[in-house]
Amino acid sequence: MAKSNLVIVESPAKAKTIGKYLGPGYEVKASMGHVRDLPKSKLGVDVEHGFELNYQPIKGKEEVIDELKKSAKKSEKVFLATDPDREGEAISWHLKEMLGIPDDKTYRVTFNEITKKVVNDSIAHPRAIDMDLVNAQQARRVLDRIVGYQISPLLWKKIRRGLSAGRVQSVATRLVCEREADIKAFVPQEYWSLDADLSRIAPNLGQFKASFYGREKKVELNSEAEVNAVMEAVKNAPFAVTGVKRQDKQRNPAPPFITSTLQQEASRKLNMTPRRTMSIAQQLYEGVDIEGEGTVGLITYMRTDSLRLSDEATAAAKEFILSRYGADYYPGKARVYKTKSGAQDAHEAIRPSNVNLTPEDLKKSLTADQYRLYKLIWSRFLACQMAGAVYDSVTIETESAGYRFRASHSSVKFNGFTAVYEESRDEDEEAPQSPLPDLKEGEALKLNGLAPAQHFTQPPARFTEATLIKALEEKGVGRPSTYAPTISTITDRQYVVKEGKYLRPTPLGEVVTGLMKEKFPDIVDADFTAQMESRLDKVEAGEAAWKQVLGEFYTGFDKELKKAESELDGERIKVPDEESDEVCDLCGRKMVVKMGRFG
Repeated sequence: MAKSNLVIVESPAKAKTIGKYLGPGYEVKASMGHVRDLPKSKLGVDVEHGFELNYQPIKGKEEVIDELKKSAKKSEKVFLATDPDREGEAISWHLKEMLGIPDDKTYRVTFNEITKKVVNDSIAHPRAIDMDLVNAQQARRVLDRIVGYQISPLLWKKIRRGLSAGRVQSVATRLVCEREADIKAFVPQEYWSLDADLSRIAPNLGQFKASFYGREKKVELNSEAEVNAVMEAVKNAPFAVTGVKRQDKQRNPAPPFITSTLQQEASRKLNMTPRRTMSIAQQLYEGVDIEGEGTVGLITYMRTDSLRLSDEATAAAKEFILSRYGADYYPGKARVYKTKSGAQDAHEAIRPSNVNLTPEDLKKSLTADQYRLYKLIWSRFLACQMAGAVYDSVTIETESAGYRFRASHSSVKFNGFTAVYEESRDEDEEAPQSPLPDLKEGEALKLNGLAPAQHFTQPPARFTEATLIKALEEKGVGRPSTYAPTISTITDRQYVVKEGKYLRPTPLGEVVTGLMKEKFPDIVDADFTAQMESRLDKVEAGEAAWKQVLGEFYTGFDKELKKAESELDGERIKVPDEESDEVCDLCGRKMVVKMGRFG
């Protein structure tokens, strides 16, 4: 009997989808994620002897490992088809080592999307395991391990048990704490606005509001006295139109999703946590049972920082746009988006595997969350290949007593990509403006009234999950795979709490961050963490030796750790109580919030 080939993936859902595409000559099995790791109870890294790692089989995985060993032994070829990223590469290497698969039987394959064409193409063009990727992952794992396992016990002794520190989580917590400090230190500044209610001279014709602008240049009104001076000057002076500017303004679509923008937009539009977003996206990538089609992988790989799209994908989008919306909605050629420098660019942007599978077609086969997220990804991808929206924009400038007042309005002339998708904003949307009358330059106007209003500048807003991910990405801290777990960790550890959609640091988070800033300034420094990320990227590119990177980091870290231990000897840091609004009916004082084992 001819030997079959074994394909090992991480999850049963992926196994099911791939099994359907490969047919009878292949047996597809799932490893259920990692099969071995560093031990839970101790560091598992010999820092004194060249960072030797003590990997052990994961408890409870014995049966899976035995089964995979038997299947690998009797197979002609073993295809390791774990996820197409650093972690996936490391899982493939661990499987090869654990199962004792010889080099000549080991084939590494990756699927950027799980479709019949891509799966069969990948199986036809396997490669060897990329040890640069594996070593970059090992270095990342060891760094996180050293920071976590060596600082955490210090936090337990000095603050309270169960605390943890981490390379990315400590920076994220610091950002939230510093934003809170900025809010507390904020001093509001007074400013005023002044609106003129104007109309044509003929009674009640063409009424509109114009806002105070200044003179030749923009002038800020900072006090009531300044506003009164302007009002006094214009209330009996004539108003006239000094300029009418009409122009078409074009707005282009947002680029397709990468991991961070998908998490931000799903947070804003769907109110999904980053962890939930990634979990649903994983299901869409691995394959969903579609009525009449069987199991189908619906989106490309969801951990990516690249805006690249394949020629096939943009050609399919063009065809879809032309057939559904018409030639006006296509910009003439495929839109190409430039990936930001420093991105790994290993995969395409996140897009539907088949643009012809519309969200409506799939609705009855998907759960509510799968449908909402698929619709978001599908719409954003289609929109990114469509023509820009065109707005008819009018600005009217009026003048009285040397002061200028402006009114502007824009209306949609051609909806373009907005027929499919509009990106949401973090800031509150501006109030809709009323259309403006058709005025001519030099036309005299009647002043019907003036409306002054006092305002105060607002403190910076607290971070939301979306804006924190954006800040981490902009500072180069973490990578696509780390954003969701980082935010989950800092909320699970109760360093940060979610109030509505906003993140607020707890007294515990502030105390831990204070200690970390004082004793381990590098670990909580965004620039240092970003430099570390780029050094790990160099390991991945084969431009740096992973153990050397670890050695250079550990030398400085070990000194900081010993110094902190001696300086804090015998000291215990108290976390201040967090007062609530509840008043004790026995003593009349405010009650405090206490954290127990279960929250």
